[in-house]
Amino acid sequence: MSRLEDNIRLAEAGTKGASVSQEWKGNIIICPGGGYQWHSPREAGPVAEAFAGAGWKPWILYYPVLDKEETGGEAPERAAEARAVQQKAGRIEAGGGGECLGIAPLLHAASAVKRVREDWPHKPVILCGFSAGGHVAASLGVHWNDSSLFSEEEQRCIRPDGLVLCYPVITSGLYAHQGSMKMLAGEEDSRRDYFSLERYVSSQTPPAFIWHTAADRDVPVQNTLLFAEGLAREGVPFELHIYPEGEHGLSLATKEVEEPAKGRFADVHVAGWFGQCAEWLDRQRKKEQGS
Repeated sequence: MSRLEDNIRLAEAGTKGASVSQEWKGNIIICPGGGYQWHSPREAGPVAEAFAGAGWKPWILYYPVLDKEETGGEAPERAAEARAVQQKAGRIEAGGGGECLGIAPLLHAASAVKRVREDWPHKPVILCGFSAGGHVAASLGVHWNDSSLFSEEEQRCIRPDGLVLCYPVITSGLYAHQGSMKMLAGEEDSRRDYFSLERYVSSQTPPAFIWHTAADRDVPVQNTLLFAEGLAREGVPFELHIYPEGEHGLSLATKEVEEPAKGRFADVHVAGWFGQCAEWLDRQRKKEQGS
């Protein structure tokens, strides 16, 4: 019996200023951050529009989260209703005396890649995630071939063609973002190993573009370094940028997404990540095409 989800919130987005009939380079599924408690709008719509401007068809995945009533920008009653449905369907698990998400976000990411690939069979599908959304993306990157979750047929269509990881949550170890781990696994340490993604990097993990700031106080840069170390060990191609300054959650690091109350200001140097990422995506695409 398939564990993939049919009822996922996957939104087409960000095509403002782009021609509806244009030839897209490929698809990019964006997983906004929010500590597995909500979905940051700063890491959703503006990012989708930026990728559309670079020629990539953008999608936004609103994967399962816990706690915040404003989840995904929904009204409180809608969020509460969605939570009740998830509980009834078993997509919210018990853990350590409380509720936790378990593998639900991973299953939604797999379902999103499968759905987009079925609609666009000859175009690449890239997963892009910010913070906790980076953990969602990287989870599928390392667990797509877990035979205890996915059949051989499913594995053939759920592997992303690439990962774009922006200040991602990665580890459940020393440098863990404890809030995210609690949302995923509850208080039980024994449940956390599966969510420590650096331990599961293999030669089958997709190539990745990763960036982080060394000054990140919320999700330590070691999260990214541990994942990059795993990629290097397994011979998986990746591009890595560590910027010396900048708070967590910078998104595009442009004026449009500034959040002064949280110390998130536009930074021309950090904002360069998007252009570098667009170039990396184009190079990956040419490699796939054999040119």
